[in-house]
Amino acid sequence: MPVYQLSEDLVFPSPHLASQEGLLAIGGDLSPSRLLLAYSNGIFPWYSEGEPILWWSPDPRLVLYPADLKVSRSLKKVCKQGAFELTMDRSFEEVITECARVRLENQEGTWIVDDMVQAYCRLHDSGLAHSVEAWQDNRLAGGLYGVSLGSCFFGESMFTRVTNASKVALVALVQHLKPLGFAFIDCQITTAHLTRFGAREISRSRYLGELAEALKPATLQGKWAF
Repeated sequence: MPVYQLSEDLVFPSPHLASQEGLLAIGGDLSPSRLLLAYSNGIFPWYSEGEPILWWSPDPRLVLYPADLKVSRSLKKVCKQGAFELTMDRSFEEVITECARVRLENQEGTWIVDDMVQAYCRLHDSGLAHSVEAWQDNRLAGGLYGVSLGSCFFGESMFTRVTNASKVALVALVQHLKPLGFAFIDCQITTAHLTRFGAREISRSRYLGELAEALKPATLQGKWAF
């Protein structure tokens, strides 16, 4: 499949045209309008420092349905112990910055380059990107962030400085979204870590169909809180 070069026009090719690896297009920008158009079409940016912006729509897609959440016995115990103070949207920029920093420290490389940080902070300022923070002794111990549209939460990244901090944050997010009627959390790419929480792979075609339905409810825009 060819990789499409984006122009200044706010348009994406069909995600069904993505390569076998999921790469769909190159170029464009990270403006809020383009990011929201991408997410609403099952597309997300993912690239490294020094590369042009790359846009992806993988097949299969990893999703976590709230009803499928699996929490181990040991993690349930940690959650009940209240070892972490949990907040939402208190320190979005710190969370996304820590997500990038931890990956670099672990020599994993990161797609959360400076332009990405600024772009998602703009979405957060618009009430469309959200974070969950896990605090311990008044220090940020772990957290996650993503974008919310309709009844879908597009998970972007998570980090932990203290054992189980990001896991507790994820459980708290799912438990928050479930009574609000959220359809699923888009986990994007398969990882063993997320499959242990009950996330599963579905085909791109199925994902796009479910996404279209999930985008019909009104978006819960603004600052979130537990």
